[in-house]
Amino acid sequence: MNRNYLFLTLIMLVLAAGTLFLKKTPEYKQIKPETLLWDIIQPTRYVSTDQVAKMIIDKDPSLELVDVRDVNSFEKFALANAVNVPLDSLLSPVSQDYFGLPGIKVVFYSNDDIAADQAWVITRRMGYGGTYVMKGGLNQWIETIIQPKEPREDEPYTAFEQYQFRKGVQMYFTGTKVENTIAKKKKVVVRRKKKQVAASGGC
Repeated sequence: MNRNYLFLTLIMLVLAAGTLFLKKTPEYKQIKPETLLWDIIQPTRYVSTDQVAKMIIDKDPSLELVDVRDVNSFEKFALANAVNVPLDSLLSPVSQDYFGLPGIKVVFYSNDDIAADQAWVITRRMGYGGTYVMKGGLNQWIETIIQPKEPREDEPYTAFEQYQFRKGVQMYFTGTKVENTIAKKKKVVVRRKKKQVAASGGC
């Protein structure tokens, strides 16, 4: 047998044996495109900033907040106990350890909905369940939780209840003193009109 062939055969055998020790790429149980399209239009994939705030305050063990912004943005400001998984590293094996855990709600957020929506679509397509998007992202968080606006007088009672909840949450996250927004009625002092005395004398 030619030495060159023997040498090539040995190399091929070594390479073939080496592939046995390579880490296998995980196989994803991808969902059907039509199922994904149906899931995309469902409003249930969103959670509100109010819901997220309540879960943080309650220290809900099922909550896993995933910030999909870049590292610099995450280091400047992030929600309590959030982990940073930038969108461009979402498919890395380390990042995927956060997804698909039983009983865990993964809530993606970014500055708005765009990047978080993309993260949701990618992970859902890969077959991961229990993933959600914080509606409106950090922009909505600032508007509703950090700087809530007082409702107008003609708004329903539920709007005032929500505002009171948000003021309490604002105090929790910022330490801001919550003022009682219920207007105190001014005490009205009733004064009797003095009787005018008719002038004496005639014409």
